[in-house]
Amino acid sequence: MAHPVASTSTPAPDYTQSRLALGRLARRPESGSFLGMVAVLLFFGLFGGSGFLSAAGTASWLNIASEIGIIALPIGLLMIAGELDISVGAVIPAASLTAAIVSGHYGLTDWLGIAAALGLGLAVGFLNGLLVTRTTIPSLIITIGTMFGTMGLTLGLTVKIAGSTGVSLVPDPFTKQILGDYLGGMFQVTILWWVVFVIGLFWFLHISPIGNWIYALGGDKESARNVGIPTKRLTIGLFMLSGFSAAFVGVSEVMVYQSAQVLAGQSFIFNSIMCVVIGGVLLTGGFGSIVGIVFGTLTFSIVNQGIYFTSLDPNVGSVIIGALLLIAVLTNDTFRQLALSYSSKKGGQS
Repeated sequence: MAHPVASTSTPAPDYTQSRLALGRLARRPESGSFLGMVAVLLFFGLFGGSGFLSAAGTASWLNIASEIGIIALPIGLLMIAGELDISVGAVIPAASLTAAIVSGHYGLTDWLGIAAALGLGLAVGFLNGLLVTRTTIPSLIITIGTMFGTMGLTLGLTVKIAGSTGVSLVPDPFTKQILGDYLGGMFQVTILWWVVFVIGLFWFLHISPIGNWIYALGGDKESARNVGIPTKRLTIGLFMLSGFSAAFVGVSEVMVYQSAQVLAGQSFIFNSIMCVVIGGVLLTGGFGSIVGIVFGTLTFSIVNQGIYFTSLDPNVGSVIIGALLLIAVLTNDTFRQLALSYSSKKGGQS
């Protein structure tokens, strides 16, 4: 009687799941920014020598990243929602001078000056959001207008009150410790606050239901309104978050440097936008991530400071940043198309 012979062959290894996982990873909005960050880190680690890799070298770009990063995060949220805020460049010095005038010039408590500065940022953000939602004027134009208005008022009031364009402030030890101190004598405490902002806004965008509203707002504002999303309140809230974050950086700067100047903060406007775009956020809205913005901020800061640790001309740093920006703009849409094609294929297979 014949007995069946058991098969001894082993099944071929199945790479489907791993390929799908890699495919999903490649289609995430932060994939391109992560590769860019690794590339510039390796480049300056190789050509910057031990100085760049030292604690002091790391502190040089992390300190820059923390200040720009706190502003870039809400700017990124606004860009995902299809809006833009240019007024942050005026809110930073306005908040610094508000805190310095209230607490330094008039001698009131530091916390009253900080509250006044943060309130100013919220007020400018509320005005921006109100004008954007009540008119058909693009947010770019509106925030340019509020930027110049805030700059003019800051200059005029500072000269009138303090008699100069700069005001000093010596904070009390506790305020200095939590907002303007250096950890280990090199790392600004602002780095820790940046981590707090990253965690909070990561939850806000990627975990809370409001995150889906922001993506919907950037994808199609009219459709988002039709399905019941409170688009006006959401837009105003995002602009207020941007104003608050810029004011927070202004407060941090006056605590670190113990003085405030009218013309400080202008570089933050385009630097924050570059960080966001390098981080994978589309200029057209509806696509991006908090992790990508963090990678973009680190990439920008590494290039910005790393060039001084090499023998290259410092102007080359601007060339590299410009090239990164162009590459990011060209590749971000490609990652978006990959993500959309993956979603459609996945939907067709279900």
